[in-house]
Amino acid sequence: MARSRYWKITSDEMDNFAYDENKLLNWEIKCIREPEVEAHFIGVFMYRNGTAYDYESVKGICYYYNNIDREELPLITSFLKGKFNGKEMTKGERIFLKDSKEIYSGKDIGDLAKEMETKFNTKAIISLEFEDYTTDQQKEAGLPEAKLLPIPGK
Repeated sequence: MARSRYWKITSDEMDNFAYDENKLLNWEIKCIREPEVEAHFIGVFMYRNGTAYDYESVKGICYYYNNIDREELPLITSFLKGKFNGKEMTKGERIFLKDSKEIYSGKDIGDLAKEMETKFNTKAIISLEFEDYTTDQQKEAGLPEAKLLPIPGK
């Protein structure tokens, strides 16, 4: 199955996409604080088939962080939990909301990115990974060819 990844997408660009949500394997919103060189960021993501947690696969929204004050983590967790529910689980610098509501639409992902930008004073960069999506289908969905990173097949 061919996979393709789109990267460096803005929250506003997400409003223009009309892709088949069933083809979306995973998405990530990387929320970066200025100055970028200090690497302060929050990454919110979801894998359709679940994210590895020890020896099990956990379904739902997850986030990770880098150089974020630990006192801010409960605010991030409660914001995401308030929107998506789920059982909070922690593993290193990753926080899982097991069995939380799952989102796949461009509008929902874009709206979440916009809210994260406002609430946590960040700039969001979005990545989307699709499986088994033809070039024609990608064009019809409005996905920008300039932001395509093909993933080599096995």
